[in-house]
Amino acid sequence: MQTSNTFSVVLFTRKSRSKQQELSIYARITVNGKRSEISLKRHVQQKEWDTSKNRGRGSSYPIQTLNRYLDQEYCRLLDCHKQLLEEDKVVSSQAIKSRYLGEDNTQKTLNELLVYHNTNMVNVLKSGTMKNYYTTERYLHKFLKQKLKTKDVYLKQLNYRFIIDFEQYLRNYKNSKKQLMLSNNGVMKHLERFKKIINLGIKLEWITKNPFNQFQLKFEKYDRQYLTERELQLIEDTSFNNDRLERVKDCFLFSCYTGLSYIDVRELTSNQIAKGIDNNHWIFTKREKTNETVKVPILPQAMDIINKYKGDSQNRSGKPLLPLSSNQKTNSYLKEIAMEIGIHKNITFHVARHTFATTVMLSNGVPIETVSKLLGHTKLSTTQIYARVVESKISEDIQNLLIRFKTKKQHSLTMK
Repeated sequence: MQTSNTFSVVLFTRKSRSKQQELSIYARITVNGKRSEISLKRHVQQKEWDTSKNRGRGSSYPIQTLNRYLDQEYCRLLDCHKQLLEEDKVVSSQAIKSRYLGEDNTQKTLNELLVYHNTNMVNVLKSGTMKNYYTTERYLHKFLKQKLKTKDVYLKQLNYRFIIDFEQYLRNYKNSKKQLMLSNNGVMKHLERFKKIINLGIKLEWITKNPFNQFQLKFEKYDRQYLTERELQLIEDTSFNNDRLERVKDCFLFSCYTGLSYIDVRELTSNQIAKGIDNNHWIFTKREKTNETVKVPILPQAMDIINKYKGDSQNRSGKPLLPLSSNQKTNSYLKEIAMEIGIHKNITFHVARHTFATTVMLSNGVPIETVSKLLGHTKLSTTQIYARVVESKISEDIQNLLIRFKTKKQHSLTMK
């Protein structure tokens, strides 16, 4: 880009139309002889304006404040010129004026980025994931309105302080009953989604400096709930006269013995069940969340549940195999089941998936690599978060190790 353009910025005044002794202050940008003018939204009395210096005359506090402002805006106009040169853009008086006023294409706003993200990701991300992004967007809008007293901000205004102020807003957010709404990890999940949106802005070259550069997401580790072997057996051995609870119990147990998530159980059809390489029945499906292919051999306990409800779905190809209620109602019924049986844990449908990984698989010696495949995880590290080796399995492994040590020692003594 040619950089030898003539360029100047001059501050000047015009007489006010409404007040005779008052002057309105303007900036004139000239590039290659072509001018653009900008009102600086400031006024000064004629006797207080120095035409030779194009600044306020005197040392009073109002004049000092005015001159500081004029110096600041003068530097901003010079900086706009510099930005256009660095970005290899066309440099004109109008381009500098547009950059100064935030009207050029580079001055994108946060709302524009949110709209772009949601419009483009709605066909890429799952509806459940998009729902979470919409929630994060609502919190951002509330933060802008309540804390910054605005509806939108330019992306160039986003900085480290914006992030930590938004974090504190989320941590202190209360509902209408004055109850805190978000845990630490809930706050971090919103910030994690916001960070992904910002990263999109960086890739689009709408943002030059990442406001998350110095910010670290800090998730708290916690033990994921799962049922012990005794608790799982307790649920299996309990029959409910209430059909609603009996159906939820069976669907929950089915997940405990297949590792399928709520959505995958709800949408399971007879078309997804076929004979596997061992000539036994397998489930062939794709995880709704990740679209990963999952192949799960059907254990006898799960097959019994399928057969129990087979009559309900006969001759209905493509219809769900199991009678599963909505996620909210299912979790509510599971709490009712736990209370009635005497299990003092916060049981949700997802607990079944953890139970499959921990109690049914790992505790019975199934390698974690196999468990990872059955759960449909793309990374082993994800399985390590979901599934832990319980104390009984550790104890069993140590006992087997001690037996091997003892056997080796006896063999060594025999050889002497």
